[in-house]
Amino acid sequence: MKSRLSIRQLSPANTENSGNSTPSVADYHNYAGTEHELSGGARRITISTPKGEFYVWTKRVGNNPTIKLLLLHGGPGGTHEAFECFHSFLPKAGIEYYYYDQLGSHYSDKPDDTSLWAIDRFVDEVEQVRQALQLDNSNFYLLGHSWGGILAMEYALQYQQHLKGLIISNMMSSVPDYNRYADEVLGPQMPAEVLAEIKQIETDNDFENPRYMELLLPHFYTQHALRMPLEQWPDPALRMLDHMNQTVYVQMQGPSEFGIRGNASLLNWDRSQDLPGIAVPTLTIGGQHDTMDPKHMEWMATQFPNGRYLHCPKGSHMAFYDDQKTYFEGLVDFMKDVDG
Repeated sequence: MKSRLSIRQLSPANTENSGNSTPSVADYHNYAGTEHELSGGARRITISTPKGEFYVWTKRVGNNPTIKLLLLHGGPGGTHEAFECFHSFLPKAGIEYYYYDQLGSHYSDKPDDTSLWAIDRFVDEVEQVRQALQLDNSNFYLLGHSWGGILAMEYALQYQQHLKGLIISNMMSSVPDYNRYADEVLGPQMPAEVLAEIKQIETDNDFENPRYMELLLPHFYTQHALRMPLEQWPDPALRMLDHMNQTVYVQMQGPSEFGIRGNASLLNWDRSQDLPGIAVPTLTIGGQHDTMDPKHMEWMATQFPNGRYLHCPKGSHMAFYDDQKTYFEGLVDFMKDVDG
């Protein structure tokens, strides 16, 4: 792996970018003469779907001709807001990156047609976004977190010729394996009486019962989703939860917070045997306290022809908050190493 960036590399005086993956500060923040200058990097992209055309929202940060990272948020139905902490780390590393709300999410259009909430349709959307942003295999890195990791794997299996690097963050390659991990490992970590009450609420399909979240917040979310007391959860994570599109989430993920129990396209999703077909450099990231099995995510890295694993020993499902140093040092090192 490459060493950390030096202060000299990012000083304003270093204005030349002769093939170095780290642009100068002046170059990195220069939008002059581009369509992004007027909007500060924000842009609505028109996408075509079987149900007509819609807008999705993106926002570019920085300039780097050889490292451009598109971020795929979780959910489904989450928002780009969960990634706002990336702004504390990627600009100083000289990484150009793109926030992006998938169709149905936050700043993007929210059509009512539930037939749009399907994996293949989302993959096609990502490809249209890539084309609009003019990303290609000389610069295009794709990071998918949680549900975004499923989407990233599916995209790579269809369109890896456009990728320079792939990052699968906190997502397993098999939903059935994930559901078993939730049932057999995560559930039993709770007090028996708590787990029994949660399971009864789920059996009764009583997900509107406030008791459900009263039990999950201290016994699951703050243990495996983001390992901080709820009152310390960062503002972007709270806003993402507030803006979650529940229609998309419940249809695809399901109402249960233990595993994925939604529609058949996700319930039976398993790409474990297909990972060797993804030849681009690939980084998998897992947290020791993740909702996902870190051993499975480590195994995934061995299946890619050019795979690596980043383990976050203090991290949970949102390791970019509760193990930031490990997460971002490993992420930046991977992209710069591939670029080099």
